[in-house]
Amino acid sequence: MKDLYTILGVAKAANQQEIKSAYRKLAKKHHPDANPGDTKVEEKFKEISAAYNILGDEKLKARYDRGEIDGSGQEKHPGFGGDRSGPFRQSASGFGGGAEDIFSEIFGNFRRGGFQGETVQKGRDRKFAIEITFVESALGGTRRLTMGEGGRTLDVNIPAGITDGQQIRLKGQGDKGTGGGPSGDILINVSVRTHAFFKREGTNVLVELPVSLPEAVLGAQVKVPTVDGTVNLKIPQGSNTGTTLRLKGKGIGATNKGKRGDQLVKLKVVLPEQQDEELQDWVTKWSEKHDYDARSKLKDQ
Repeated sequence: MKDLYTILGVAKAANQQEIKSAYRKLAKKHHPDANPGDTKVEEKFKEISAAYNILGDEKLKARYDRGEIDGSGQEKHPGFGGDRSGPFRQSASGFGGGAEDIFSEIFGNFRRGGFQGETVQKGRDRKFAIEITFVESALGGTRRLTMGEGGRTLDVNIPAGITDGQQIRLKGQGDKGTGGGPSGDILINVSVRTHAFFKREGTNVLVELPVSLPEAVLGAQVKVPTVDGTVNLKIPQGSNTGTTLRLKGKGIGATNKGKRGDQLVKLKVVLPEQQDEELQDWVTKWSEKHDYDARSKLKDQ
């Protein structure tokens, strides 16, 4: 059996404070919670805990030094020492009472099957909420977030194509962990402000464009707003309300290296707000020779 002093790495003449200090360092290093799944470390931990249960007790240490008990606490001469199991009994968790006491001091609360202590524990997540514009949601951008802790700020990258209610996670930017554990995250809930005329449909942007009667009948070049700015759009001759034109690549920004959407422009023919007698007279004369049924598609349905 390995010498107990060698296990703890102390001299035979070491005092109780030196023995306790050596055990504390080894226990922290080899604790199973800090090395999950490592059976060799777990066995080493049991070994140093068993050694401390004897050397950390002055009476048991003296008996070990005199050769009355061995490294496991067993009597070397059964029949003369009373209980054949020896003065040291292992607890259900595999460690004796002395090690358990010091572990309670080092790591805190004792739990079934081991010790809880200040083991690896992730820090607390922090939650925030921001409101962004429709254009920011389409093209992406950067927002500066103030943490409220000594003026700490973070520049938050808003990915193109983010949707209302989506969450941005900033890993490791939350509260610090304990026992060497990782820091928590920052979770940002995003809401997208409603736009006056842009609407979203998948990766496409929809906009309804009013056009005048001459523009619809004769065709025209008109300016159209997009998330990238104003562009020129050709209105074909004879366009009607409901005609939809497509501006390729002017929709929602590409997400995950995908293809960017389009902008769909739905035309709406708008008559003058004020009555125009000349227009009325012209339409009257025109309709006498060019009558047509505008609701023919609603019949026989």
